[in-house]
Amino acid sequence: MSDTRIKRVVIVGGGTAGWITAAFLAKAMGPLLEIQLIQSAEIGVVGVGEATIPAIRLISKFLELDEDEVLKASQGTFKLGIQFNDWRRIGDSYIHAFGDIGLPLGLLGFYHYWLRSRDRKSAKDLWAFSLNAVTAMANRFARLEKVGSSPLSGINYAYHFDATRFGKFLYQHSAARTVQLTEGKIVDVQLRAEDGFIESVQLESGEIIAGDLFIDCSGLRALLIEGALQTGYENWQHWLPCDRALFVHSTRVEPMRPYTQANARPAGWQWRIPLQDRDSNGHVYCSRFMSDDEATSLLLADLDGEALAEPSPVHFTTGMRRQAWNRNCVALGLSSGFFEPLESTNIHLAQSGANRLLALFPDRHFDPALIAEYNRQTRSEYEHIRDFIILHYKATERDDTPFWQYCAQIDIPESLARKINLFRNSGMIFREDNELFTEGSWLQVLIGQGIEPTHHHLLADAITPAQLDEFLAHIHTLIHQTVPTLPSHAQFIAEHCKAEAPS
Repeated sequence: MSDTRIKRVVIVGGGTAGWITAAFLAKAMGPLLEIQLIQSAEIGVVGVGEATIPAIRLISKFLELDEDEVLKASQGTFKLGIQFNDWRRIGDSYIHAFGDIGLPLGLLGFYHYWLRSRDRKSAKDLWAFSLNAVTAMANRFARLEKVGSSPLSGINYAYHFDATRFGKFLYQHSAARTVQLTEGKIVDVQLRAEDGFIESVQLESGEIIAGDLFIDCSGLRALLIEGALQTGYENWQHWLPCDRALFVHSTRVEPMRPYTQANARPAGWQWRIPLQDRDSNGHVYCSRFMSDDEATSLLLADLDGEALAEPSPVHFTTGMRRQAWNRNCVALGLSSGFFEPLESTNIHLAQSGANRLLALFPDRHFDPALIAEYNRQTRSEYEHIRDFIILHYKATERDDTPFWQYCAQIDIPESLARKINLFRNSGMIFREDNELFTEGSWLQVLIGQGIEPTHHHLLADAITPAQLDEFLAHIHTLIHQTVPTLPSHAQFIAEHCKAEAPS
């Protein structure tokens, strides 16, 4: 029998997605593959991916990296969630905190008991029962698996980091011995005449690089998946109208918050991310409702520290490639699709796409069933994330600007309408198809944006009012006795993962 195994993989693009993919392939299949990564110093990368979600920690675990060393190398800090300010109404604030909220009791999740308690005089808000939320608002942090000997789970966290430094660290510590790095700008892509598969790419130097499998990590340019293969793009701008972003670093100010901030603005929103050496800031906005000059002025006027450079612009269209895998090309990262960084999903999508590719890794026959399954799973993941992000805009009471008036009347996807109606009418939330965001994530944004259910589950009435009070008070006490014992976020970093001052 002939050997049909994939022997040579070519990765185009040296941004975060490229190096995550290279590191994963090198770790899992290094002895079986020749891996070549092509990057060009002439082509910049989108530098907005500095906030992550807890799944990022799986990279360190899989690649056997020391987490403290990762954070030192990338000027990283810890992230316990995202604080949303002024989204429902001006002056409102809530946090989408990672980790569990409360404890389940019997067959029910905690939130049904909390919903039952809302009309009581002693009622506390939802986030009083979230260890992550209380810790974040106290600007504290620790690696905590559990709360003492109780069944209450500990702190769940992600990172803020310099994405460029993170990519370099992955290369140096996970891929340098296995991945061949080529510097050069691709000027042509050759397709096989008989089937349209990618045969090779040509660099500006004239070098021809051939491969069996090509992975497009070229970012928004989508050099292979769109430029060469004309795969097509599904535009979601009618649901998510923001189409531009400006980002700028500023001098770091205290406190070093262990959470991202997302502050709503007249035609979009602004992020603040604390790194060890500076703060990262950005303004995401809709060009239909705000000019570039207005957006720049608003961003610079609302920095906590002094701007370290002029803001850099990015133009984008939210949506996804019609096929993330087309012929012998797989698109990962921004070449596969784009979400504004509201819930820090873009780096995760590159990571999950690389995982999916490993699980469905082909041979040179490129079985259409494998490709179809990869694309099905990718679409499902993107659509669930799409709905979650739309929720932040749709569920608003703001009518103070044309942008927010537009968002409030958006005709949302049926899948999101069904989820909102189910929660509003019954208090029920179901996680579908192992989607990225859990019931706890949906709960926090639904409640935070003002969608209140009319009912809680009947089983929550099985305990007496006194038992309900005791149950809630026990969880509240565990959390609020634990948090003051934790070090400050800045203290924890200084003791465990302090980075050297950048040159």
